[in-house]
Amino acid sequence: MSRLTKMGDSSGFRDGSKGGYDQDHSGEHPRSPKGPGGEMAVASVIIPAHNEASSIVRCLSALRDGTSPGQLEVIVVCNGCTDDTAQVARRADPRVRVIEIDMPSKSEAVRVGNASTTLFPRVHVDADIELSGTALLALIEPIRRGEALATAPVRNIPLAGCSRWVRWYYDVWVALPQVQAGLFGRGVVALSAPAQARVEHLAGMMSDDLGLSDEFDHAERRVVAGAVAVVRPPRTLSDLLKRRVRVATGNVQAARMGARRDSSRTTLRTLLRVAVAQPGVAVRLPVFVTVWAIATVRARGAVRSGDFETWQRDESSRT
Repeated sequence: MSRLTKMGDSSGFRDGSKGGYDQDHSGEHPRSPKGPGGEMAVASVIIPAHNEASSIVRCLSALRDGTSPGQLEVIVVCNGCTDDTAQVARRADPRVRVIEIDMPSKSEAVRVGNASTTLFPRVHVDADIELSGTALLALIEPIRRGEALATAPVRNIPLAGCSRWVRWYYDVWVALPQVQAGLFGRGVVALSAPAQARVEHLAGMMSDDLGLSDEFDHAERRVVAGAVAVVRPPRTLSDLLKRRVRVATGNVQAARMGARRDSSRTTLRTLLRVAVAQPGVAVRLPVFVTVWAIATVRARGAVRSGDFETWQRDESSRT
C-alpha cells in the first residue's frame, strides 16, 4: 500500500479533504473517520471522477439518503479534471474527502483512493451512478456477515428519452444470463478486504468491472436484491457505440490477461437461448448483433496498437 501512496503522490496528489477525518501524519494510511458524534464509519466509498461536475451531485446526494453523517467514509478522487468537479463535490457535501490528482486515469484514481483508507467493506462507485445510502448499507451486509466476498446492486436502467435502437439493444443485453448474474455493468461493487487484495492485479484493466466479476466464483459473489443502482444509459446510438467500443476493447484486454471466464462471453448459443425463452426480445436481436459487430470492428485499431487507455466516453448519459 505504501507503493500505491507513492504512485498517487507522483500523479500530483492534492488532498483537499475537510471535516472530521483524523489525519495520520506518519506516512501510513489515515485512520478510519469518525462522525460528528464520534461514531466510526461502517464502510469506505471510493469514487473516481473525471470531469463529472454534471453528475457528481446526484451521486453524492444519493449516498446520504438513508445514512447518518458519520456512517460512510466517502472519498472522491478527481483525476485530471479540466472542469470544477472537485469544487462541486465539496459544495455538495463538505463531509466528503476530495483528493485531486493530475493524471486523467480511472485506475490511478482507484489506486490513490485505496491507498488513502484502511476501512472495509470498500465500495467502489462510478461518479455517474446513483446509489442510495440505504442501498449501500444493504450491499455491504452479506460481506459483513461473511456470506460473500464481493457484492453488487441490481441495475435500474432508465430508458425513457433514449432512441429506439438504444432501447432495443438494452432489451437484449439485460436478458443475457451472464449480464443478470455478473457484477459488471452496474457501476458499483462492494469488496471485503480479502476480495480487494485478490483484485489488485487487475489495476489498469479497461473493463475492470468485468475482470473483477470473473475473479470470483458464483458462490463468492452476490447481486443483492435489496440494493438498486440507477445506471443511466447513453441516449443516442452514436454514444452507445462509443460505450460498446470501449467495452469491446476492454474485453480483448481481459482475455489476453487471462482474466475472463468463458461463462461471461456472449455466444450465438446464448442469444438463441434468449430468443427461445423470450420471443419478444428475439425481434430486437438484429439491433444487438449489429451494434456488437460495429463496436468490434471499431475496437480493432485500439487493440492492434495496444491502446487500452483511451476512454471513449458518452456524454448523453450525463445530461
